[in-house]
Amino acid sequence: MAKVAFLGLGVMGYPMAGHLLKKGSHDVTVYNRTAAKAQQWAKEYGGKHAATPSEAAKDCDFVMMCVGNDDDVRSVVYGDNGALAGMKKGAILVDHTTASAMVAREVHGKAKERGIGFVDAPVSGGQAGAVNGQLGIMCGGEDAVFAKAKPVLDVYAKMCALIGAPGAGQLTKMVNQICIVGLAQSLAEALAFAKRNNLDLEKVISVISKGAAQSWQMENRWKPMSELKAEGFGFAIEWMRKDMGICLGQAKASGARLPVAALVDQFYAHLEARGGKRWDSTASLIQLLLKD
Repeated sequence: MAKVAFLGLGVMGYPMAGHLLKKGSHDVTVYNRTAAKAQQWAKEYGGKHAATPSEAAKDCDFVMMCVGNDDDVRSVVYGDNGALAGMKKGAILVDHTTASAMVAREVHGKAKERGIGFVDAPVSGGQAGAVNGQLGIMCGGEDAVFAKAKPVLDVYAKMCALIGAPGAGQLTKMVNQICIVGLAQSLAEALAFAKRNNLDLEKVISVISKGAAQSWQMENRWKPMSELKAEGFGFAIEWMRKDMGICLGQAKASGARLPVAALVDQFYAHLEARGGKRWDSTASLIQLLLKD
């Protein structure tokens, strides 16, 4: 059993922290910017909550965090009330935020100055993966630090792997998101084509999902796509646009070309203009093809 802090109790962090306590039997203290959410978590799971990241991190062996973006990472990690200020030498900070490789390398350097290990560990699997403890976790960091953190990460992981040096986890998450938007747009176009040609979509999917076209997006998003449903579930467009901004920025810096991802990001901008910031980022794409 380890002493663990979890910082950030959004739709992903809330159940992930719960798994650490219930499945992992760890001593867990949580922090959330909205204190009521942390109090709610402590009441539901029986753990503890703290008023600041540094207080939550005090004397912990591991500090996990899952916040919104680069600025949120810095606000939670740095400063007198930040996680690093409260962490002991030899502890490990694990960042599950989908953020830039630049901020991952930056935090790694600041942590190392204090004798603290760091792993950038963005996740894939969505809210359902977090709730069910079945996340894919792609990590960047030093071998020895990752080896110590992996047993804790395995509590809510379906697959957890070290990809490379600090920042490699975030770069791998970018690859993941680039794949998703391309697959989702292709699925939207295929279903719209099938509808325009009066095919029975359920029969179509029953066949092609068993062949080379099969994907998670197809199996899990074809139905709401076909019904033009996009609200109340899934990964929101505004979150995916944040991730696309990171991907496109990294592509520019590295000389990579992302023509499809850039185009889909423009489609997301059109959907946001229709009031769709919180719509599912995959199921909603068909609306630009079937709705005037």
